[in-house]
Formats: sequence, structure tokens, C-alpha cells
Amino acid sequence: MKLVINGGKMLSGEIPVFGSKNAALPIIAATVLTKEKCVLKNIPRIGDVFTMLEILKSMGSTQRWIDEHTIEIENKDLDQSRINQKLVCTIRASIILIGPMLARFGIARLATPGGCQIGSRPLDTHFMAFRDFGVDISFDEKNGEYAFMLKNPTNEKVVLKELSVTATESLMMLGAKFPLTIRLAATEPHVENLGKFLSVLGVEVSGAGTNIISIKPAKNESQQIIFEITYDYIEMGTFAILGAATKSKLTISNVIEDQLDAVLHKLREMGVAFEMQNDKLFINGPAGNLKAAKIEARLYPGIPTDLQAPFGVLATQSEGQSLIFDTLYDGRLQYIHELQKMGAAGTVLGPHRAVIQGPTVLHGTEIKSLDLRAGATLLIAALIAQGESVIQDAELIDRGYEKLDERLRALGADIIRHP
Repeated sequence: MKLVINGGKMLSGEIPVFGSKNAALPIIAATVLTKEKCVLKNIPRIGDVFTMLEILKSMGSTQRWIDEHTIEIENKDLDQSRINQKLVCTIRASIILIGPMLARFGIARLATPGGCQIGSRPLDTHFMAFRDFGVDISFDEKNGEYAFMLKNPTNEKVVLKELSVTATESLMMLGAKFPLTIRLAATEPHVENLGKFLSVLGVEVSGAGTNIISIKPAKNESQQIIFEITYDYIEMGTFAILGAATKSKLTISNVIEDQLDAVLHKLREMGVAFEMQNDKLFINGPAGNLKAAKIEARLYPGIPTDLQAPFGVLATQSEGQSLIFDTLYDGRLQYIHELQKMGAAGTVLGPHRAVIQGPTVLHGTEIKSLDLRAGATLLIAALIAQGESVIQDAELIDRGYEKLDERLRALGADIIRHP
């Protein structure tokens, strides 16, 4: 798939934020915990969500779309031995199935999860946590599959090696059957959203959104399970940066301001004019010249690593030298090489550090979507650039952004999709 963009156009209008990819995936996985029908609202229609749904279908899940963003899932007759391991290999989020499968079946077999190539993404935090809880883990080299088996929990407290989102979520779902306290838990909004869904199932959850989460199994399973996925704060930030970089006036709806503290603070520091009214963020373009800044990706509530690259594009339009740090992954800065093809003055100093000198005029050329977030980043760059840009491997963008090209066309962007 490729996108052809004629850049340099001023955008205007309102763009809605859709449901959170990072909340939808673990909550879809959490439906494994119950045999009752689950109605999930505000589900984004994106590649990773469709893959997770297909993984559940391979085990016997039945699903029905009620409307465009609402799905009914019934996992009454699941057979975990039938899981499609080829699909498991295609998305990183499949790792979160370990918890609910252990809770329901006492055993789980999963191939090594895949996903975007953004550097080393080891699984040792997950394995250490499950072993501490009493899970036996082995690896079948012939089939390339991990086997997880839980007989009797040996510990009701697990301390994570690091603040891993997916390890936190997987353990939370295991706690739906076995009492569990997770320390050094991740605090992202989608972790808190999962806690709310587990509460709807009847599970006692306290501390979701903090570094200590305690979970007690459900005493009585809920008979009616209806839940709405939270909105995607990565989309909120992406659209805000897009509006600032293209010097456009945009209205972004379905914004949760409290989830964007660090992002909005950095935008203000760089000279972006904006205001919030209820759930709408109005991007009014730069108040003057954009200013260079130090951009450091941190764990929530800091600037998300998923927004570090979009901020890098904004840095190409800002006066002075911006410093970029991202220690969370060692492959997140590869997009800068693509920006260099467009005329950006960026230098990668190592796996975690880069500098970008601005402002520079970007020129359209052929570039490659290296991963989901890099793809969205290069799309912003193409909208700024003079002339025509061609983004190859654009299907990677579809993994996390629903109909992004259509939504941007509604704002006046000149984008054509080619198979």
C-alpha cells in the first residue's frame, strides 16, 4: 500500500479522535475471562484490532458488529489449543493473552509475538513476573512456541522488573481469578480503562492508574457486560502536532485534557497557540515562530514514545536545535533518516539520541513507513513538504489509525491511496 501526498496545503476543520488502540486490544483479550456476551463500544476499526479479533475467532469466539464501532463478543466455547499461532506472530499485543488464558484454562501456548520493528522488545519482564506468581514457562524450539502452565499460585504479590504496560495488563487479567497485587505497575490511561472493564465483570480492582494495583476475583459474574473504550490520547497528540506543524487551524474533538499534560506543555513551550473548551482542542497555529526544544520520551504521564517522532517533525519547523531523547526503545529514531531524504537537518547520535536543526524546508520525495508511528510521522512531514511525497508500506499506518487518509482529506489534505 502507498499514499501519494501533495503537501504544502493549509488544513482546516474538525477531526474526531477515535477509540484507543491500546485500550481496545487488552479489553478484547479480557473477554476471554467470561462466557457471557460482551458488548464493546467505541472500538477502532484498525488492523491490530481486526487481528486480535481473528485470533479469538480461531479459538471459537463468535462476534457480531452491531454498528460501525460497536461489537458483541461471545467466548462461550473457546478451545485454546486451536489458536492461530501465525496471527499471534503478527502483533505484539498478542502477549496480553497469556493472563486471561491462564485464568480461564490454566495453560496457554503462544508463539513469539510480532509487531513493529522499533528495536529490542524483550519479554523477560513478562516471564519474570509470571514465574514469580507460580507459572511454569517452557519453550518448544521445534514449534517456536512458549508454554505457560499455572497449577497453584505461589505468591499474591508480583513486583515488575520495569513499568511494562503489557505485563501489567496481562497480570491484571490473571488477577481476575487469583488474588494479586502488582507493584511497579504501569499507569497509562489504557491500563486504567482495563481496570474499569474488569470491574464491570465483577472483579474487585483498586489502584488502576497508579503504581500499585490490587485485584480480587469476581464473586458473582456480571450477566450484562456493556463497556465503552476510552478515546486514544496518542491520536489526540498526533492531530495536535499535525495542526501545529502544518500551521493550520484545527478543531480536535473527543479530547481528554488530563491525559495530555506533558504533550500540551511541550507544545506551548514550542510556541503553539491552542485552547481547550470542554472536550475540544483548538489548534490555532503558531503564536509566532516555532521554537526548538528538548523532547524526551518518558513513561506516562510524560511525553509518550509514540509521539516522540511527530514532535521530531515539528522540530524541523522550529527555530534552533532540538534535542531528542528516547531511551524506551532502541529503534525509534530511524524515521530521521527518512526525514533527511526530504531535506531535514537531523542527525542520529546513537540508538537513543538525536538532534534536529530547524527550520528547514521539506521537499516531497519517496519515503518508507518503517513502523506504525513512523508512518504517521512521515505523513505529517509529507503534508508540510513542498511537492509530491510517496509513502511506501502505508498499510502499517492502518494498524493504529482508522481511515487516517480519509479524515485528513476532509480537512483539505491532498492524499490518494494506492494498493
